[in-house]
Amino acid sequence: MGLQQFEQRLERLVEGAFAKAFRGELQPIELGRRLTREMDLRRAVSGRGLIVPNVFEVVLSASDFERFGGFVDVLAQELVEAAHEHARNEGYVFLGPVEVHIEASDDLGRSTFLIDGEVAEGEERPGAFLVLPDGRRIGLLGDAVIIGRLPECTVQLNDPNASRRHAQVRRQGESYVVVDLGSTNGTKVNGVPVRQHRLAEGDAITIGMSTLRFEHA
Repeated sequence: MGLQQFEQRLERLVEGAFAKAFRGELQPIELGRRLTREMDLRRAVSGRGLIVPNVFEVVLSASDFERFGGFVDVLAQELVEAAHEHARNEGYVFLGPVEVHIEASDDLGRSTFLIDGEVAEGEERPGAFLVLPDGRRIGLLGDAVIIGRLPECTVQLNDPNASRRHAQVRRQGESYVVVDLGSTNGTKVNGVPVRQHRLAEGDAITIGMSTLRFEHA
């Protein structure tokens, strides 16, 4: 289920650009499958649970890296989210923040790649917060924060004008973006409708009749 969501989110974010650029070539979903397999193969039992790698090095051929172009950062963040989803599904534990680094190598042929994972301890601290209408603050870590009416959303809104899965706020490089998930009534930032928007300190995110505020940590 996690990898299906991974692929669907990539398709929405780049509007099919991956499919066109990689027809008959390396597909992002192959990287997602290999990364989660690396977690399964290197899991270890400890007193804290099933520990799995949280820092991953992904090496692509130079031609594939060039073909991904400006989507490399998006792909790295989606792989981070895929790792989090797989860990939730399997009951795995990370000892630190999940990181994915993608590099190119002239030694690899087209459509071949390497993924290596290691366990790196460290405290994962929020880089930013969402301030909810009732004053609660939700820390933004590696996971995308899903906002909507469904109980399984990270932020559940009791708002009839909000869609079931309305929007998400996620890390993108050193910044955070809000992405509308195809909602019925749309998402606004500071009163302006957006599909995807890089957030700045104090931005007001309006979903339905509810307004959330973005704050850096």
